[in-house]
Amino acid sequence: MAYRHARAFGVLVCLMATQLTGVSPVWADTPAATAPATPEGPPRLPSLGDGSEISLGEERRLGDSIMREILRDPDVIDDPLLAEYVSDIWLRLRDAARLRGEMSPELEEAFAWELMLIRDKSVNAFALPGGYMGVHLGLIGVVSTPDELASVLAHELSHITQRHIARMLTQQQRQSPLMIGSMILGLLAASRNPQAAQAVLVGGQAVAVQTQLNFSRDMEREADRVGYAVATQAGFEPAGFVSMFEKLQQASRLNDSGGFPYLRSHPLTTERIADMQARHQLLPARVHTLPDARHALLSARARVLSQPHVDALRHFSQEGNTPHTDPTRLAAALYAATLADIRLREPQRARQRLSRLTLLTQADPVSRELVQLLTAELALNTSQPQQAVAILEALPVRRTTQWLLAQARIATGVPEQGRLATQDLEKFVSANARDRYAWDMLGQSLGLQGEALRSLRAQAEGSALRGDFAGALELLRSAQELARNRARQGTLKRADEMEAAIIDARMRSFQASRREQMLQR
Repeated sequence: MAYRHARAFGVLVCLMATQLTGVSPVWADTPAATAPATPEGPPRLPSLGDGSEISLGEERRLGDSIMREILRDPDVIDDPLLAEYVSDIWLRLRDAARLRGEMSPELEEAFAWELMLIRDKSVNAFALPGGYMGVHLGLIGVVSTPDELASVLAHELSHITQRHIARMLTQQQRQSPLMIGSMILGLLAASRNPQAAQAVLVGGQAVAVQTQLNFSRDMEREADRVGYAVATQAGFEPAGFVSMFEKLQQASRLNDSGGFPYLRSHPLTTERIADMQARHQLLPARVHTLPDARHALLSARARVLSQPHVDALRHFSQEGNTPHTDPTRLAAALYAATLADIRLREPQRARQRLSRLTLLTQADPVSRELVQLLTAELALNTSQPQQAVAILEALPVRRTTQWLLAQARIATGVPEQGRLATQDLEKFVSANARDRYAWDMLGQSLGLQGEALRSLRAQAEGSALRGDFAGALELLRSAQELARNRARQGTLKRADEMEAAIIDARMRSFQASRREQMLQR
């Protein structure tokens, strides 16, 4: 299954998530407010996922098989700044769910808990079996605060922790095998004709539509309650749920022009609108907080990256000339314009805007660091990697700076810089073994040092994490052949022998995964 366009990709994922869960693939309804958790312990709610006939392992394997197909699409992107920002929120919510007892140790260990970013301007997010979650850049670009984004992620996280996906699949299996069959047929057809895929899926779903709707409403209500409690436990403002709800309600009034996919699959109900409004009136008044500068800049980044075509980039560039009385809005407009200019290969204009942006953000350390990262990005895109290295070395060590610094060091083409990048990346992948982007860069840095065997193995690890086991095996076969040639020539070092043994072991592991992958098709 391959996705040719971002739009078709988003539609397919929505259909897939809806069919798997029987609920909206996105935070389509607003969570109903409950009382915040107290130190004495939060109120426990009945779990709709209890009693599922699908085991944790089976659900994880289903999620893995779906992810292997999705990760082949080029619109699944690795942007270090946005990935770190969304992951920070995701981790806070997971910690809160663990503290509340929503996430059992067995569930936490069995599931992947992995996020992916989708280059799509539509407002969407979705949960998949096995603890996977996708977030469209359009969602990050439209939310006004981190609390709004947290409300979406908390709602989707609750679908996972309450095992709604497994419960829905169990219900489908009890009702009719046609439901599961239509899902599989739809997924297979989607790469060739998304419209035909939708027809197949809808046709299968019509077999038991009323039961599906009743069941999904129960799940949505539970995800509302649990998601609200988890987000407030994590320290996010309840007002984030309300303001996000208002955005959904406004989009519903405008009949949705296509930017809010969930409004088509799971329309808002007056019952839930009234429930949220009534609960919000009971909340104590909140002190008005200043706009979050980090969120404003990264939201602007998401908007630019979600629309990479030239006309959209020119629009963002022109927006940089629009005057704003609010400094935060002005900084966001300048950030978007600068990033668009970098993508349009207009370095002189980008530098001019960076100068204005630097002056505007001097008083805020967080904004200043984001501007410095953007400056390093400009240096990389204008073939000045040494300048990028100097900028990044002066910044605090964190996931984003590690990624970009390694990229800059590799871009220099200097072996010593490759050695430094390798040291950092080896530490990083040891703690983040499922980071595809880090494995790719490690392969590049090792290649820069002439470490061919280790480079091929690192590249293979990255390919395997994307579900491309055929490509990973081809890389490992090349590594094995290289090791045999060196052994015949007497140039195989002791370290190479150890690496060759690791390669042989990984070969067997990837072959088993490849066989499993073929059986699932």
